[in-house]
Amino acid sequence: MKLAILSDTHGLLRPQVLDCLRDVDAIVHGGDINSQKIVDTLKSYAPLYVVRGNNDKDWAEAIPKELRFSLGGLHFYMVHNKKDIPAELAGVDVVIYGHSHKYAQEQRDGVLYLNPGSCGPRRFHQEISLARMEITDGHWQVEKVVIPHEA
Repeated sequence: MKLAILSDTHGLLRPQVLDCLRDVDAIVHGGDINSQKIVDTLKSYAPLYVVRGNNDKDWAEAIPKELRFSLGGLHFYMVHNKKDIPAELAGVDVVIYGHSHKYAQEQRDGVLYLNPGSCGPRRFHQEISLARMEITDGHWQVEKVVIPHEA
C-alpha cells in the first residue's frame, strides 16, 4: 500500500505535489488545507484522511480535529498541532501531524512520529516537502520528498 502524506497546503496544490499522488492508494493530510476545493481535488486522486488545521475556519467545521484510522495493517493517529497529541496512544503505530511547516521523522517507543512539512506556499524559509509511505505486511518505509522552489 502506498500513501502520500502531506500537510499545510494553505490553498496551493503544486503540480509536483499532484504528480506524487498519481500512484497512491490513499492520501493523508495533516491540516491547514484552506478550501473545500483542495479537499475535492485530493479526493479525486485517492481516498482521503484529513484533519482540520488552525487556519481551517468555518468551511471546515465538518472536518475532525483529530482522527484515528487503519491502513495496511497499521494504526494511525493524526492531529494538526504536535502539542495536541495525547500522552496515551495505546495501539497506535504512526502519529501524523503538521503545523510547523518543518519535516520531522522520529521513532519513540515503537511509534513513528511524522510531520511531512509543508507543500503549500513557502513560508519561514522552510523547504517544501511531503512524505510517501509504503506499507508491506504491516511494516512501513518512509521517503521524504523535497520539492524544488525558486529562492
